[in-house]
Amino acid sequence: MAEHAEFIPFRFHVALYDGEGGSLLCEGAFSEVSGLEATMAPKALKEGGRNWGEVQLAGPTTFAPIVLKRGITAVADLWRWFDVSTRQSNHALRMNGTIDVFHPEKPDQPLLRWRITNALPTRFKGPDLSSTANQVAIEELQLVHEGLELERA
Repeated sequence: MAEHAEFIPFRFHVALYDGEGGSLLCEGAFSEVSGLEATMAPKALKEGGRNWGEVQLAGPTTFAPIVLKRGITAVADLWRWFDVSTRQSNHALRMNGTIDVFHPEKPDQPLLRWRITNALPTRFKGPDLSSTANQVAIEELQLVHEGLELERA
């Protein structure tokens, strides 16, 4: 999204793709992103003859939902994705994506990139409508996903 430089308060650019390295289907710029979190639950193994502590094995990893707040997009593509995945949920369209974090003083230069795998929208909240307010196009979009990776720019 080359035009993100004009949206300086929107430091986080989200792009969603169909499949690994597929074509761009949805994108938007957001001012807040939360939920970039992974938790591994270790499994304790009691070993016979070992009286001092337990062996700690790596267990399953879970991921928190990602919450994107106060966003804009050129078209209604993020709403369409939510609509297709919920109301028309014959297939619950999942996407891989990236969340680019831009430098506040150099909005064309990403500092780092988060990659998400098999994202699925679970909540879409539009802005409150008021003729006297200056609102954004998307108040909140919540995504569940199956994987998270961090890349340094």
